[in-house]
Amino acid sequence: MRQGPLTGLKIVEFAGIGPGPFCGMLLSDLGADVVRVDRKGGRGGAPSAVTERGRRSVALDLKSPEAVEACLKLMDAADAIIEGFRPGVMERLGLGPEVVLKRNPKLVYGRMTGWGQTGPYASAAGHDMNYIAITGALHAIGTADKPVPPLNLVGDFGGGALYLAFGLLAGVIQARESGRGQVVDCAMSDGAASLMAMFYGMKGAGVWQDQRRTNLLDGGAHFYDTYQCSDGKWVSIGSIEPQFYALLLEKTGINDPDFQQQMNRDLWPDLRAKLAHVIGQKTQAEWTQLMGATDVCFAPVLDLDEAPRHPHNQARQTFVEVAGVTQPAPAPRFSETPGAIQGPPPAVGAHSRTALADWGFSEADIGRLEAAGALATAS
Repeated sequence: MRQGPLTGLKIVEFAGIGPGPFCGMLLSDLGADVVRVDRKGGRGGAPSAVTERGRRSVALDLKSPEAVEACLKLMDAADAIIEGFRPGVMERLGLGPEVVLKRNPKLVYGRMTGWGQTGPYASAAGHDMNYIAITGALHAIGTADKPVPPLNLVGDFGGGALYLAFGLLAGVIQARESGRGQVVDCAMSDGAASLMAMFYGMKGAGVWQDQRRTNLLDGGAHFYDTYQCSDGKWVSIGSIEPQFYALLLEKTGINDPDFQQQMNRDLWPDLRAKLAHVIGQKTQAEWTQLMGATDVCFAPVLDLDEAPRHPHNQARQTFVEVAGVTQPAPAPRFSETPGAIQGPPPAVGAHSRTALADWGFSEADIGRLEAAGALATAS
């Protein structure tokens, strides 16, 4: 039994990589019935494939006309779909929005790409770093010497999957009120640009410079940075507001008068060096004992093994273990209709028969697909 605020929502996800699966995971975690269309002959099902959790897998050969018709029938019954192919691929398969929306006018057709469906780069290959490079985001992140890719959090997952999930749900609300679905053109480059809204505003106000490590939030300020401790571990300090900054000076025992000029940018490099020296005198555990859970705005910098063991994360059950794999729990949290991990990552074709039956396919329909070689089940 599925649970969560999206229970009853039906999504078809065409298997892909990166933001598409992550979007499918988010929707499934909140209760949506997400059926993933996998390529016949694939495998899948590893417990470590965390972003594939909670879906049912139907394995189809999309080169087969029978499989294409099966996809169309699935989309007839869906509220929304997720596809992440290059522009034109779904159209060549006979599964483009012009065809699908004629059959199901209420469908919200979610398209996840790096560059979007239009523009000079639309058909070009790329990865997260490339998509955020043209938005100003990559230029703003890194050391003074060079931009540094921020994992693939800003493009794939922040600018891509989260905006697609947001767009799909907005589209479904509109479709339920109007009876009309639509295409959601979700480009990671668009989403990453949107995430930069505050910084473009700060630049417009004259308080953000296009030079890394010179600004309030990019490590330029001594009171908003990471520092290495005596044991080689790191801590994060974000004491922006005056009262929090005063507490930082109290907790560190700093009485150097230069530190009273908190917002003097000319002093920031020297103050950072002085604060680094002070932080380097104690271990991460010692600083956590002194400043953890205080208004200093402090947290230890934890690795992927340490983070699930932190008392705050344990108290909130932020991480869970499924089939021996530690992974994030569903988020956000709902007081009345909590989400849940709806199941493990499925093997390709694990639900070919059951999912199709649940979505309105008769035994005869399923038998014809199997006879045509268009449908496969997990071995």
